[in-house]
Formats: sequence, C-alpha cells, structure tokens
Amino acid sequence: MKSVFNRRDFLTAGAALAGSLMMPTAFAATRERVRIGMIGTGMRGQVLLQELLRRDDVEVVALCDIEPIMLGRALKQVEKFGKAKPKTFGEDRDPQAYKRMLDAGTLDGVIIATPWEWHAQMAIAAMQAKVPVGCEVVAGVTLQDHWDVLNTQLKTNTPYMLLENVCFRRDVMAVLQMVRSGLFGELIHLQGGYQHDLRAVKFNSGDPAKPYGGGVEFGAKGWSEAKWRTEHSVQRNGELYPSHGIGPCAMYTNINRGNRFTRINSFATKARGLHDYIVKQPGGANSPSAKTQFKLGDVVTTTLACENGETILLQHDTSLPRPYSLGFRVQGTDGLWMDVNNSIHIEGKSKPHQWEDFQAYQDKYDHPLWRKHAKDAEGAGHGGMDFFVIQSFIEALKARAPMPIDIYDAVTWSAITPLSEQSIAQNFQTLDFPDFTAGAWKTRKPIFAL
Repeated sequence: MKSVFNRRDFLTAGAALAGSLMMPTAFAATRERVRIGMIGTGMRGQVLLQELLRRDDVEVVALCDIEPIMLGRALKQVEKFGKAKPKTFGEDRDPQAYKRMLDAGTLDGVIIATPWEWHAQMAIAAMQAKVPVGCEVVAGVTLQDHWDVLNTQLKTNTPYMLLENVCFRRDVMAVLQMVRSGLFGELIHLQGGYQHDLRAVKFNSGDPAKPYGGGVEFGAKGWSEAKWRTEHSVQRNGELYPSHGIGPCAMYTNINRGNRFTRINSFATKARGLHDYIVKQPGGANSPSAKTQFKLGDVVTTTLACENGETILLQHDTSLPRPYSLGFRVQGTDGLWMDVNNSIHIEGKSKPHQWEDFQAYQDKYDHPLWRKHAKDAEGAGHGGMDFFVIQSFIEALKARAPMPIDIYDAVTWSAITPLSEQSIAQNFQTLDFPDFTAGAWKTRKPIFAL
C-alpha cells in the first residue's frame, strides 16, 4: 500500500494526530521516507510492524527482540511484504541488545513495544542517542520513571510520542468534534477505563502456538503476556493501565493545555477473580498458581479532579468475567454521551428523559480523517486505530513536527498508575497530582483544534 497520507493531506488536516495538531510554520526540513527500528517484536509489536510495512514511506531497518520465536515471526512478516531484510539484534538473548541497535546511528525513529518495565529505560536510551521514540503504553512503572523520562526528553529535545491508540477510535474522535463544537455545553464530568476480561491473557499453557488460555501458567512457565504481565497483578495494586480511558478524557478537557489534574485518589476491591479463574480450570486447583496471592484488586476506581472544575472517574477491571468496555461518559451542562449503550442525550434536541441512538450523531460529526481514510484503515489492528496511531507518529517524524501525544501527555496519563498505587497503599488517601509541565499548562494551547 502506498503512503495514504501525503504532505498536502497532512497540512490540510492540521496535525499528525488525526488532523488536529497545530503545525509549525516552516517545513524546509521535511523528508519523504524515514528509517524505523523496533524494540519488541512480540504479538503487539507484530501488529504495529504490519502498519509500518504497509507504508512506502517507511523503511524498517532494524528489529530487536531476545525471544527468537518472535523475532523469527517478525522477519517472516517483512518477507511477506517483500521488503528488505532488516538488521536484527537480540538473538544472543542479551537484554541490553537494544542499545547496540540504537548505537548504529541509522534510525530516524524507534518503536518500543516491550513489557512495561522496560519502557522507561529503553525510551531514555533512545532519546540519549537522539532517536525519536514512539512508545507503547505505559511510559514507566514508578513515579521516578516518569520524571526521568520527562527530564531526558527536555534535556535532549528528542521527540517522544505515547502510542495511545484509543485516542483515534472513531466514536472517540467524533465526540471530540462534538465537544469542540459545544454540543455538550460546559463539561462537568467524564468517565473511562479499562474494563476487559484478561484472565486468558494472564494465564496460558506456555505453548507459543496458544498464547491465550489453555492453562494456568504464568511467569517463567507462561508465554507472551502471561510471562510478564501477570506478575504486575501479583505485586501491584492500582490503576495499572490508565491511558486507554484517560487519553480521550484528557483530550476533551484540554489537560496540559489550559487545564490540569490537581488531585487523585483510588480505591481497590478485594482480589478474588484471578484465583477463582485458576481453580476452575482443569487441574488448576492443584497447580502452583493456585497458591499465588494476587495483590491487584479486581476493580480499581480512581477519581481525578481538574483545575477547571471537572471530575474524571476511571475504572480498571480485568480479573472478572465481563464483556469488553472502556466505559466512556462525557457529560456537560447540555447533555451527555455514553459508549456502553451507544447513546446520547442532548437537551433541546433529544426527547426529555430519553436516550437517542448515537449513530446519527457520529455520522454528522465523523472526523474528517476517518471520512477520508476509513478504507485505508481497514484491516489495521484495534478496528483501524493502529493505522492512525502509527501514521501520526510517522507523519510527525517526516515533517519534524511536534508529536500529537507528547511527552507531557505521556507522563501525565501514565503517572496515574504509581499515584493510584500510593493512594491505595495509604488507605485511599487523596494526593496532589504533580504538575509535570511546571506551570506551562497555563499557556500551552489545545492541539485538537477543529
């Protein structure tokens, strides 16, 4: 597939992020192609790799992974697309192999799609090597991780983008158009979260051909995410995955651009779901996994207060049986939208005390780039969202433009995790939310202009 987003489209749309970022005035340094490396070629990495390989303005020149099976699968992807074989790093299983890739000095950008605990140190190493970063969520694990990533970016001035794909969801972007047009009036309260049954992701048989379910192994005996992600449920109690929910809510409320988070608190329920899942599986009750004590509460509820008076509620719910939902709600003085029932109510337009189906509103307010590129996004991961998140990163690199989800967004959204852990550990205390912008939020302008 040819690059479906040319420079004229980019300038007309106004931004790398779905046409809404305010662009610099000079474009003398734009480039037609970029050389990209990837650290982490596991299942998530392979989804992003596909989007890179679909483009003719990207050369995937380096791949790094310490798991030979995954590295081999990534190379087969490259071969399938008829692209030149990239250099590979990590076959020796050296955890520091990514540094050799960064030292090569041939990269215009790097995608980081590794386990969470590696994100901060890999991003820091890349920025120190002057390689722009597109990092999968989350930005870091500890609060200090977030300050270190931020300070490195500010010191090196190397671009950093958090690859939060839900910001590109079609209905989310349509609601952004509605917010900007004033359809909801003044915003009052928002909700979102990560409500996704991950039990079969956190446990499997350890068979590389069966990454989801089929057993109760995790850690060293597990495979894919069960190898690393489940341990976070053992050791940590907090809002472990905030960006899917908070990203859109932060866009709607102009966080870091005229608004900021001021206070945060979190509550966690008891932990029962993962143990219950284990003992119900064949042989699970007698397995070593059944003796594991899980720290993560089954439902974690986090509330954020904003400088401009809004509240935002997030819920993390991954250990119990349930259908997938991000639970979005955008409520203002003139009405509200909720994604769970795909409904909207606007005072003066909807019948009193009745919901309307959201589809007609989505069609009316559909974002211009979804109108233009819906066909191009077909087949991309997460219902097309991965097409847009990769495109926004690549187009910003090509134009040497500001990243649409920038370093301040990344650390602010992601720092909710360690702050929620602190709140829960301190008997659900309400904490001050750090100002990562050091006051710059007062003068920074919204990037999602219509």
